[in-house]
Amino acid sequence: MSPTAAAAIREAPERSFVRVDSLPGTRAAARKAASRAAADRVLVPVRRGLYYRGVPTRYGMTTPRPEDVVREVFGDRGIGPAGFSAARAWGVTTQVPPVLTIAVPYATEPIRGVKQVTRRNLWRRDLTGLEVALLEVLRDPGVLVEAGWSVLVGRVRDAVRDGRVRFDAVSGAASREHNASVRKHFARLCHDLEARR
Repeated sequence: MSPTAAAAIREAPERSFVRVDSLPGTRAAARKAASRAAADRVLVPVRRGLYYRGVPTRYGMTTPRPEDVVREVFGDRGIGPAGFSAARAWGVTTQVPPVLTIAVPYATEPIRGVKQVTRRNLWRRDLTGLEVALLEVLRDPGVLVEAGWSVLVGRVRDAVRDGRVRFDAVSGAASREHNASVRKHFARLCHDLEARR
């Protein structure tokens, strides 16, 4: 006997996302089961067709972190932190942004609790979140890099050495950025990295 959508929801692990499209049965039955589970506070609605199976507490059901929602909705390529969120990802600021800000390559449906900025550069589509964050920091390092330029250079050097950043991929995307500040500061970064070899 094939499982029902309601049974699949009950069996979903805590702290996991549930997509209506992935539930067994007809689409109508899956939508109805998810809606009923949300009304019964088994699931937390995240956005159309996406729910979260939180952990029940005496204060209610836990909700997902904005970072987890972004990863679930967009995946882990071509999307990354922007503004002070990017600077935090690189550890070059103590500023804590009031909301997570992310750079996306195309306009999309908003996510509650997340500010989105659109960057139309197709060369970003294969970058990791940390690589996108580097391009975003380079938009305005004078404001975002509170720790100082040399600290950023050192962090980038270490990230390239340990494989967390693919410098060639970032270089390809940086050269095609519409923002002149990114191109200028990336050239400076390349010069300073070369000087530290």
